[in-house]
Amino acid sequence: MPHNYWLFKSEPETYGFDRLEREGRTEWSGVRNYQARNLMKEMRVGDLGFFYHSSTKDTGIAGIVKVVREAYPDFTARDRKSPYFDPKATEAKPIWEMVDVAFERRLPRFVSLAELRANPALAATMVLLKKGSRLSVQPVHPREWKIVLEMSEGTAGA
Repeated sequence: MPHNYWLFKSEPETYGFDRLEREGRTEWSGVRNYQARNLMKEMRVGDLGFFYHSSTKDTGIAGIVKVVREAYPDFTARDRKSPYFDPKATEAKPIWEMVDVAFERRLPRFVSLAELRANPALAATMVLLKKGSRLSVQPVHPREWKIVLEMSEGTAGA
């Protein structure tokens, strides 16, 4: 049984759910927001997360990932060739963290951002739907998790 539920945002052109399905596993690196970093530090092996496609024509939740490695220093912060390089990060004080996630399963049906916003049971509480929420990693309440799964199965409100 998972400890917590999460939402991981990625642009499909950068790293999409199809690629994760092919590769099976990836590190969730390049997060450069302290709040999102701190959320990753709370993640535990076995936690589940929605994989959300952002900054694209069809934004929404494509599938489910599982946390398979807890937070550890993000090596991209010290790689001068990486777009995520941070000159303040050192081996002694890495600053940024990442987790590893693995493909768990596709949702029966993609759940669009418009559908999520239209659901009154989610609109008031889901972090993703709050004005100004741009975090690439977000917590998802167990009640919200259940509602989104029901939406993907076509059983919401049934």
